[in-house]
Amino acid sequence: MIKYLLNKLLYAFITLVGVITVIFFLFTILPGDPAKMMLGQNQTADQVEAVKKKYGFDKPLAKQYLYYLNDLSPISFHSNNPEDYTFLGPNKYTATDLWTIGKTTTVLKFPYLRESFTKQGKKVTQVIGETIPNTFVLAISAIVIAILLGIALGIVSALFKDKWIDKLIQVLSTLGMSVPSFFSAILFAWLFGFVLHEYTNLEMTGSLYELDDFGEKMTIQWKNLILPAIVLGIRPLAVVIQLMRNSLLDVLGQDFIRTARAKGLSEFQVIKNHAVKNALNPVVTAISGWFASMLAGAVFVEYIFGWNGLGKEIVNALNTLDLPVIMGAVLVIAIVFITINILVDVIYAWLDPRVKLY
Repeated sequence: MIKYLLNKLLYAFITLVGVITVIFFLFTILPGDPAKMMLGQNQTADQVEAVKKKYGFDKPLAKQYLYYLNDLSPISFHSNNPEDYTFLGPNKYTATDLWTIGKTTTVLKFPYLRESFTKQGKKVTQVIGETIPNTFVLAISAIVIAILLGIALGIVSALFKDKWIDKLIQVLSTLGMSVPSFFSAILFAWLFGFVLHEYTNLEMTGSLYELDDFGEKMTIQWKNLILPAIVLGIRPLAVVIQLMRNSLLDVLGQDFIRTARAKGLSEFQVIKNHAVKNALNPVVTAISGWFASMLAGAVFVEYIFGWNGLGKEIVNALNTLDLPVIMGAVLVIAIVFITINILVDVIYAWLDPRVKLY
């Protein structure tokens, strides 16, 4: 078990370095001057040069890449020269000194994702920290809808194979996988938030936290979660239905199911205690992948519904070429995806004793 986890962590580290490398060079070679983006329209040549020096934009590309790795690393090396980019200034981030050799200090710190170009020096970690909780709430709500309805409908579809209800569920699940999320979002927002607003009391747009009618404090608006959660959950719901149906049909044909029936167990006990648990393995794998991808797939849903999450922040950052925010968001999503994949392997082994972790 320990050896398996160490191997997984090693692969995760290699994958993460690859992601960091790709996003750095992809967004660094984009046209445009980062210093000018940060300063806006009314910049002078001296201001541009000062910003380039402050953020290391005047260095060769290879050195900028090393600077970026140094910023992200929990253990990093910093110059004691205030004129150097790697100088650990008081406003950069909080760090604990480990040791100093010559003019270089080694510190322990939280990964530094740099500062937003468009939010007046606001740290990317702050931007992500303010938006990702809303995205997690949305993604968890969507995946709960997909799990509960998907497993239930998948079981019904398998138990009534080739009956009218099975065919109806299959048509709906196929439709759910085929319709793009942005189209579903527009359709649901228009239908339930505008046409049927009188009956649903739902809004076309809105986030989890909104100012009250007096503009004095933020209040939680749970009703704004309903439409985006349903829309985001439609595609994973369709996938879970198909996987649960096919997996359960396969399990019901196994020898141990026939043995359980031969012992006199009722059909309900056979399904509940033996078939469903063994049929959940592919469903768990699919759910894990969908949950991680929801953090990225929520981009269009959040933007259309005006949900103030990480997805909407990514769209805004793309529109303003706020590269540090884009890079930081992609990196956070990659970390979540890698972490979930490791956890799923452990859960998979727990559900199926035949699966061993080596």
